Amino acid sequence: MKTNPLVTIKKRQKLFRSLTGITIEKFNELLKQVTPLYEAAEAKRLFKSKKIRKQGGGRQKDLDLPNQLLMLLMYYRIYVSQEFLGLIFGLHNCNVSRQLTYLQPQLAKIFRRPAQRVKLSEEELTEEQLLNIFILDATEQQIRRSKKQQKKFYSGKKKKHTIKNQLTIAPNGRILTVSRSVPGSKHYKKLYDESHLTYARNTKPISDLGYFRAEGITVPNKKPKGKELTLEQKQFNRELSKQRIKIEHTIGRMKVFQILSQRYRNDLANHSLVFKNIAGLHNLMYA
Repeated sequence: MKTNPLVTIKKRQKLFRSLTGITIEKFNELLKQVTPLYEAAEAKRLFKSKKIRKQGGGRQKDLDLPNQLLMLLMYYRIYVSQEFLGLIFGLHNCNVSRQLTYLQPQLAKIFRRPAQRVKLSEEELTEEQLLNIFILDATEQQIRRSKKQQKKFYSGKKKKHTIKNQLTIAPNGRILTVSRSVPGSKHYKKLYDESHLTYARNTKPISDLGYFRAEGITVPNKKPKGKELTLEQKQFNRELSKQRIKIEHTIGRMKVFQILSQRYRNDLANHSLVFKNIAGLHNLMYA
């Protein structure tokens, strides 16, 4: 008899959000969006013209789409081993890996977080429209130590081997752009320069001192060596900090998904996709 964990977990709303990171209502909304993309991908996979097998033949999915989506969200949220997920969903861990890998690109098609263009609509600036800003920062995640490229991934700031992503948010906390994942040794300013962000002339980015001397970014006043900041400079830093804290809250909410909080165990080539999907889930829930 096949198991149906979704039916069981949906009976308890708090447990559902604890295990997936989103509410049942948002899950249903996400499922509705991903269904046509999934069905189109399945049709292309099963009925492509150059198949050797009979049309529609080959490996069939062991779980229906709702349970596949639940399994992926649980993997993002609690980041347990695939063997453990297999125990819950009645699958071999190879099938767990295969179905997670298959569904992730479908989510990416829904969220579509850009890597370069920052666009602020009036809806995203309702309460703070006059500020006309977006907030920029980067975050690092520990990875397993590489055998061949230890220096490349070693972060002098974290004193660990890490991978780094840059993101921008609107004043209301909505994530606007997400960069590709880069080795932890790359400096924030260099990451910003290579990201080639484009935005309107009347819009200005703000950030912290990690982006000191980056062209076009407003950062706090840096304390001169052997001197003190003036009262005006301190007041400016306080006002800037009130805006910058919003991106710290955003990053904190993203890291509720343990796949971005724990040491990353998966293939580094897939990290950008995972990070962008979590950014999309954040916007689905909070923006």
